[in-house]
Amino acid sequence: MTFTVTILGSNSAIPAADRHPTAQVVTINDHLFLVDCAEGTQLQMRRFKVHALRISHVFISHLHGDHFFGLIGLISTYNLLERHTPLSIHAPQPLEEVLRLQLSVAGTQLVYPLNFYPVDPSVPGIIFEDEVVTVEAFPVVHRIPTCGFLFREKARTRNIRKDFLDTESPSYDDIRRIKAGGDYTNPNGKHYRNADITYSRHKPGAYAYCTDTAYHEPLTGYVRGVDLLYHEATFMEKESGMAEMKYHATAMQAATIAMKAGVKRLILGHYSNRYDDLQPLLDEARRVFPESYLAMDGDVFEIG
Repeated sequence: MTFTVTILGSNSAIPAADRHPTAQVVTINDHLFLVDCAEGTQLQMRRFKVHALRISHVFISHLHGDHFFGLIGLISTYNLLERHTPLSIHAPQPLEEVLRLQLSVAGTQLVYPLNFYPVDPSVPGIIFEDEVVTVEAFPVVHRIPTCGFLFREKARTRNIRKDFLDTESPSYDDIRRIKAGGDYTNPNGKHYRNADITYSRHKPGAYAYCTDTAYHEPLTGYVRGVDLLYHEATFMEKESGMAEMKYHATAMQAATIAMKAGVKRLILGHYSNRYDDLQPLLDEARRVFPESYLAMDGDVFEIG
């Protein structure tokens, strides 16, 4: 099973020469999810060979422009390409009005269904679910209502141990129930726990996305133990006062959240344009949490 995160944009609002503003694609098997959509996201998709037409759901964390200004362009491009499959937008409610107005002013009649699902950033919970993944939203602390997202892979169907099959020869219906997680009792009344007669080679992965947030320790409860955490690191620690004033975080603060939440790996992003060299941010983070890495445009992080 494939579970990856492709970084399309790693910078904050002002693009740098080699760092575009925020956008990512989460891929789970053949399911592609776009997370935030800054200006230039379409070009980044082409540059890094992302199959844009396969994106079925878009998740927007908040309504600062560097997180959604590229969305109307993408919607329009899909229309020009005569997309037929629905596109679902999960975002704070006001974005629907913005998109409908833009389409109306341009006289655009979409040839595909555009579905909008409002997200209340203040209310944590599952906002999307299909056969392979659940996506949860949770509140972060920024200047306007903003949420993070947690992508949690669902467990695969379990395999049945061969020695059990040889000994008990369960029926087809019994096998189906066991694969779904049920126990088994044979005709003589002997009971088998599911955990004793099945196994799985696959451990479901989890990815948490926290952008544009001040340091906020309650975040640890939402992202605890995830395989990969993306946490904004707009500033270095010497600019912690500015970070607090702008409701952003430092690299050291991002690492502190990762350490306290017991995550496996941390990737930093949403860098201020003032930094040409990002190594000092990484050094600060690794002093707190050694499994810290820089998210750079084009990077692909595997989960699981």
